[in-house]
Amino acid sequence: MRKLLIALAVVAAWPAIAHQLNVFASVDGTDVVVEAKFSSGKVPQVGEVRVYDATDALLVTLPLTGEETLRFPLDPVAAQQGLRIEVNTGEGHEDYWILTPDDIAAGQTN
Repeated sequence: MRKLLIALAVVAAWPAIAHQLNVFASVDGTDVVVEAKFSSGKVPQVGEVRVYDATDALLVTLPLTGEETLRFPLDPVAAQQGLRIEVNTGEGHEDYWILTPDDIAAGQTN
C-alpha cells in the first residue's frame, strides 16, 4: 500500500516537474541577457521579466516575447550591487537568477 501511495504521489507531481521553468541570466558587455525555457526546451510565449536591485527595488518589468533570449541595458549603478531577475510565465511557472557584482564584472569585460 505504501509503494502505491508513493507511486501515485510521483505521478501526480509529474506535470509540475515536466513543465519546470529554468532561468539563466548573464551580462554581455553593456547588456543583460535573460534566457527562460521550460524543462522540455520550449521557450515561453507569454509572461514577464522583473529585475530587482540588491535592495529589492523593482528596476524594470519587461514582457516575454516568445524569443529565446531577452536583452536589456545594464544599469551601471545597480550593477555595482548585483541584480535579481525573476521570470513569471503564469500558472505557477516562475524562477529567478541572481547576478552577483562579480558575475556582472566578468560579463562586462567580454
